[in-house]
Amino acid sequence: MKQMRGHHLLCVHGFRGMGYSEEFIGTMTKIVKDIRNEQKDFPIRVVVGFDEACFSCPNKGETICEASPTSQEHVTALDKNVIHHLGLEENRVYLKSDIIKRTVEKVHPEDLQFLCKGCSWLSAGVCKEGIRQLKEKVGDEENSH
Repeated sequence: MKQMRGHHLLCVHGFRGMGYSEEFIGTMTKIVKDIRNEQKDFPIRVVVGFDEACFSCPNKGETICEASPTSQEHVTALDKNVIHHLGLEENRVYLKSDIIKRTVEKVHPEDLQFLCKGCSWLSAGVCKEGIRQLKEKVGDEENSH
């Protein structure tokens, strides 16, 4: 079973091979590949705190994110924002397909302005584009059935 922090549930859709280190990029690439693989469905425990991606991040401290003096508070707020917006509960397990369905139904590209407020990756535009592409892809699949 995968464990993912709340805000990473959205990051995976905008990920374009950029990151904090080569190790982080490699780990995130594997996670994203699984999330985007339509043939795979698996349980994900949704958490506020460290997940697999965090363990490869050079900013991971012993117990908190140490990217900046306020980063732990910031990433915790992002996690809670996304979990609440998707109607999920912290520490509960959901199927990947359910989380993606909720993302398509409840998240619009412009929502990232407040869901991800203060995130350094937001200005790159890849996150909004990732959500836009996810919604278009799922919409196309539903229309073809």
